[in-house]
Amino acid sequence: MRAVKQGGHLVKTATSADGTKLAYDQFGAGSRVIMISGAFNDRRTTEPLSRALAERFSVFNYDRRGRGDSGDTQPYAVQREIEDVAALIDDTGGTAAVFGYSSGANLALKAAARGLPISKLVLYEPAFNPDNTYPTLPDDLADRLTALVTAGRRGEAVELYQTVAVGIPEQAVAQMRNAPFRPVLEGIAHTLAYDAAIVGDRTLPADLTGSVQAPTLVVCGEESAPFLRGAARAVTDALPNGQLVTLAGQGHDIEPQSTAVVISEFLGH
Repeated sequence: MRAVKQGGHLVKTATSADGTKLAYDQFGAGSRVIMISGAFNDRRTTEPLSRALAERFSVFNYDRRGRGDSGDTQPYAVQREIEDVAALIDDTGGTAAVFGYSSGANLALKAAARGLPISKLVLYEPAFNPDNTYPTLPDDLADRLTALVTAGRRGEAVELYQTVAVGIPEQAVAQMRNAPFRPVLEGIAHTLAYDAAIVGDRTLPADLTGSVQAPTLVVCGEESAPFLRGAARAVTDALPNGQLVTLAGQGHDIEPQSTAVVISEFLGH
């Protein structure tokens, strides 16, 4: 572990197997929880939940590679991100619970399936295809996203991911082009190919879920899209030790206080 001050705040770093520096913040004290954000996110997205959990736990909230204050060693591979999770677990004590949000939940599940020392797993609306009534994602999505970013067409990469992977209608995407948060999305657009690689075509392989023995809480919002609620149920049913909780009145965006309550109850068992 290494720590540096940024704007008066102490930011810690862990080093992954390929030398990539991973920046993280630590909140609270107690048993350890590592936070993994999703697409379009850096550690700022999971900070409010991290702070809410810090009342009972030591929470390690990191920037995935290519985001925020973390490095981005090339070439990219999903295995490198699994190694990143391993480095965080090792750096913070050798075993930990892991929380994953959206595509970050897919990454958390893959890390657990690889046998990382994960004591418990919390998956907030993992991005899987619950059944054949929903389309799978194209195999070349990650390559198309990378090509757009390489060509300097970051805005087009953002919109491709929003329409194809997230399922936002094109008219709504067009209305968001001048939104104040659009430059932030374009700034992180190079990592969308990483999330696309992690999610793949959104199928839920039996060998992935079947190999995860860690007790797992799957969380979804009552107001989330049917696709996401269906995915949460499908993942729960496929896990050997899975349980599902639905947050009343909540959607895909994390509401930190109510989410912290159910996570704390689960991790405290």
